[in-house]
Amino acid sequence: MNICILDGYTLNPGDLSWEQLMQIGETEVYDRTPEDLIIERASNAEIILTNKTPLTRPTLEQLPNLKYIGVLATGFDVVDTKAAAERGIVVSNIPAYGTESVAQMVFALLLELCHHVQRHSDAVMEGQWARNPDWCFWNYPLVELAGKTMGIVGLGRIGLQTARIASAFGMRILAYNTHHRDIDLPHFKWAELPDLMRLSDVVSLHCPLTAETEGLINTENLSMMKPSAFIINTSRGKLINNKDLADALNAGMISGAGLDVLAVEPPEDTNPLLQAKNCMITPHIAWATKEARIRLLNLAVDNIKAFRTGKSKYVVNSL
Repeated sequence: MNICILDGYTLNPGDLSWEQLMQIGETEVYDRTPEDLIIERASNAEIILTNKTPLTRPTLEQLPNLKYIGVLATGFDVVDTKAAAERGIVVSNIPAYGTESVAQMVFALLLELCHHVQRHSDAVMEGQWARNPDWCFWNYPLVELAGKTMGIVGLGRIGLQTARIASAFGMRILAYNTHHRDIDLPHFKWAELPDLMRLSDVVSLHCPLTAETEGLINTENLSMMKPSAFIINTSRGKLINNKDLADALNAGMISGAGLDVLAVEPPEDTNPLLQAKNCMITPHIAWATKEARIRLLNLAVDNIKAFRTGKSKYVVNSL
């Protein structure tokens, strides 16, 4: 089978191997593909793998050999799945490959907010500690997590892993989710969203983006939070109203935010969060540990093998 990888650099910047795919069929790998070159590069492809390169209806209509699209991510909005279904093209995604890595990133952001490790390191390198009249030196408040309350909005795989790590830190856990189930963790309680926002010292977002959750974090909900509280988002950027969060941070309504996702990525210069007080923004890297990318690639290969046997997995469009 002819396989075309449209934007392989994101998954594999050179530290992984495409050999598994090459064993399946003739494989062409492009680091990046501009939209005007998709048809030219993928004209003979029976299988396309894409991460962020869009496959629209007009594009699919000009790829007559295409039978399968593998999205190298969990989100699959880069593909017109309805148009693909109409043409009998299977579209699969890769769920659950980054659970551990994303949950770990939650605490990378949170611990930076609690200890300002990089800023304190920079201060030492600049000689501020050496010039300080006292041996004890710190420039920012330091926060201990033990005994604090972590509020988790959305208790799927990543939310639950985040809860487990929070529990290991000695935190109490409140969770808001559409469906409740038995959770075997100490100091765990289900809560309605207003109570979670009001009682939590940290709010971590792990819910999908839907019509109901878009803009969930807005002035109304932010005003319920403690002035000392933090908010973390490693889920979807549009869960947060940018201006409302920036205003809340600048007004001291909450103490800080750690964001790995934004509504528009990369951010526009006008995004108010870029100038907001105590707001950390990382470039959507929670998923990108080498370990997670290895799992992603292995699952992509498994998906293709399943498709070839007529038992496609993780199909996101109904044929």
